[in-house]
Amino acid sequence: MFTGIVEHLGTVVEIQQLDNSSSGGGGWSMKIGDAKNILVDCRLGDSISVNGTCLTVTELETSWFKVGLAPETLRRTNLGDLKVGNKVNLERAIAASVRFGGHFVQGHVDTTATITSMTPEGNSLWVRLSPNDPFYLRYIIPKGYICLDGTSLTICEVNDNESWFSIMLVAYTQAHVIMPTQKVGDKVNVEVDMLGKYVEKII
Repeated sequence: MFTGIVEHLGTVVEIQQLDNSSSGGGGWSMKIGDAKNILVDCRLGDSISVNGTCLTVTELETSWFKVGLAPETLRRTNLGDLKVGNKVNLERAIAASVRFGGHFVQGHVDTTATITSMTPEGNSLWVRLSPNDPFYLRYIIPKGYICLDGTSLTICEVNDNESWFSIMLVAYTQAHVIMPTQKVGDKVNVEVDMLGKYVEKII
């Protein structure tokens, strides 16, 4: 479980489509560097959110760690689009002893969304996105929560007819997440608020 409060920006340093090492398991793997700050208390098997995707640490050293990418992960997320040198949002699984900001984030990506516009207003940034699976718009409501690439954000606008929603990034958030470095046409990982799905299931 995560909060959607990004702790650190890591850097993709290696991607292997066929990693036959003991930590790669014969599939895709990704090595992420510049991660010393979040690896102090990390152990093999721990969960780390990478761009909002809950992944298992399969190998680590002081400043880098490796994760495996299952076929379902590659289908459902934007991780397969990453290149060496790309920055990624990182967050460790939440500890019971810390204050809880953001909202409950599972790290189970529902779909991706495409950035359709980025518009500054003062020192803030409007971002409009269109989900690649419009089904999930039913769980996206104005002033509700959404997790984009692992970042807990408040939804500002929703247009069901045109299949888009918007969020606004304040200056502090812009300095601590990857979204301001992205461009129109890029895909971001989307996890809708799980509460809406549970309520729908019950009723």
